Amino acid sequence: MGRRGEPRPGVRFLLLGLALPALVLTPSCARPVNTGHPSPASSASAASDLCTRLVSHWSREVLDGTTYGDYQSMGLSTGQFEILRTVVDAARTVQRHQGTSAADELIVRQARQACAERYRHGTPSGGSWQ
Repeated sequence: MGRRGEPRPGVRFLLLGLALPALVLTPSCARPVNTGHPSPASSASAASDLCTRLVSHWSREVLDGTTYGDYQSMGLSTGQFEILRTVVDAARTVQRHQGTSAADELIVRQARQACAERYRHGTPSGGSWQ
């Protein structure tokens, strides 16, 4: 003990040095533990969202006739390209009868539905070059 009944400065640091790791290493129930791996739900959502954006973009380009190359040059998998072909076929019919705006709405809606189904578990449902 130092003057006036206070602990010596070195003792304070020693106590803090022992208590700090215990506080840091104590698990907290208030926050989830980050394992470094995304949850299956977030993986499925992220994959589905990316698929929807890619398929929607390239479907519009194909419908407008402003695209080139094959599905690999578009950055699509075989499964995503199958979705694109189905979406574009339906959008062509709608565009002829109801206009471009209706076709665009159909593209987004069908791409979202098909991509959500394909990536419902966070990974594609299978096939070559998935």
